[in-house]
Amino acid sequence: MSALGDIGLSTTGERLAVTATNGATPTKDWVIVTRQLKREYDMGGEIVRALRGVDLAIRRNEYVAIMGPSGSGKSTLMNLIGCLDTPNEGEYWLSGQLVSEMSDDQLARVRNREIGFVFQTFNLLPRASALQNVELPLVYAGVSADERKKRASEALQRVQLGERMHHRPNELSGGQRQRVAIARALVNRPSILLADEPTGNLDSTTSEEIMKVFEELAQQGQTVVMVTHEPDIAAHARRVVVLRDGVIASDETREQFIERVGLTHAAH
Repeated sequence: MSALGDIGLSTTGERLAVTATNGATPTKDWVIVTRQLKREYDMGGEIVRALRGVDLAIRRNEYVAIMGPSGSGKSTLMNLIGCLDTPNEGEYWLSGQLVSEMSDDQLARVRNREIGFVFQTFNLLPRASALQNVELPLVYAGVSADERKKRASEALQRVQLGERMHHRPNELSGGQRQRVAIARALVNRPSILLADEPTGNLDSTTSEEIMKVFEELAQQGQTVVMVTHEPDIAAHARRVVVLRDGVIASDETREQFIERVGLTHAAH
């Protein structure tokens, strides 16, 4: 059975989102549903159609990679999924909420509550310990000091950094710094962990280490959406969605993707 249960995976991505919900309000089982999502930009009088009608449905607890070459629309889609931007046309439902029609203030609240971001640059405060860096989103959320420390400590334990929580970033390896950044993204207990090229600044051995962290989080039930341009990184996800020219070119299980692109050293 596929990652989408009895619906099956569309190999083209077409109609998947509508099929998943029969065109009605998506249930909360579907953490992400987009319908005919379009985004255009005016670049000095020239209209760039970054997304040309994307139908995508991601069930809660899925581990999905979104990949494609430069200019495919994957960064635009990530910005829309992450509530950092709004579409020109189409619908985006996040955890049963129609966020494509929300104001900037509403989007900010949803973003802070529902989405944990991991970027290729770690964006850690150099003078703060790992624990203090992970606490930061909870400071902004007004969480009490005791609760902050408890939740930040739990998040660091989840990424196997419990013994390094009092170290500063310059006392940690690149992989450990990225794990701190992942813990910080998890500390608000988000619906989605959204990772943008999370291994972009890491060597291949450290990249494998970070991929194992994401795999373990997915096994624990965390929804993970990873944006990457590297097929060998995408192959760690359980499902791979490929964008090309602003539309979904393929939507496959990991096994289907590995077979199609001919990867020899793929994740298990």
